[in-house]
Amino acid sequence: MNLLADYPELESCIGAIEESIRILEECFRGGGKLLLCGNGGSAADCEHIAGELLKGFLLERPVPEEQRRALRDKGACEDFADSLQQGLPVISLTGHPAFATAYMNDVNGKYIFAQQVNALGRPEDVLLAISTSGNSEGICNAAVCAASRQLKVIGLTGRSGGRLARLADITIRVPEDETYKIQERHLPVYHYICASLEKRFFG
Repeated sequence: MNLLADYPELESCIGAIEESIRILEECFRGGGKLLLCGNGGSAADCEHIAGELLKGFLLERPVPEEQRRALRDKGACEDFADSLQQGLPVISLTGHPAFATAYMNDVNGKYIFAQQVNALGRPEDVLLAISTSGNSEGICNAAVCAASRQLKVIGLTGRSGGRLARLADITIRVPEDETYKIQERHLPVYHYICASLEKRFFG
């Protein structure tokens, strides 16, 4: 995948993108996981990213022979082993509606993502916080909580970066200002990140 050939306007972001890949590779090799948060279209992006990392994206990721043998020993058929793929540990914090509605009703909706980071986050983990403006209160609260728990924070925003750029360890600021245009540039950025990680772990 040649990101800059298809999206030359993202050249200003390439340093932050490559540093984000390095941080995520270090996280996964160290036994950590990736937490994702975003609102609206960015919430959909979180689910999309999780989908690309939890299973095969551009490459096949067959499980190793040792695991195939263990499956056979437990009585699994060959189709079981053939269907399983290697993945990277990712949790989208947008996908827990029972928790989110209970917390919003019982506590405070602007801390929904922060509460999940507080419960799930460990120092070896990374939070990828997506906000087109960089100023979403709930997303910024999640970044603050992540920092307090010693997680690395990657921000994915528009040109200004907003408050999130000051809270994150590294911020990818795509050079757009309108929400839909920012979202259109977020897609190739995270596809490139996912493809790069897949190649490093499963290539």
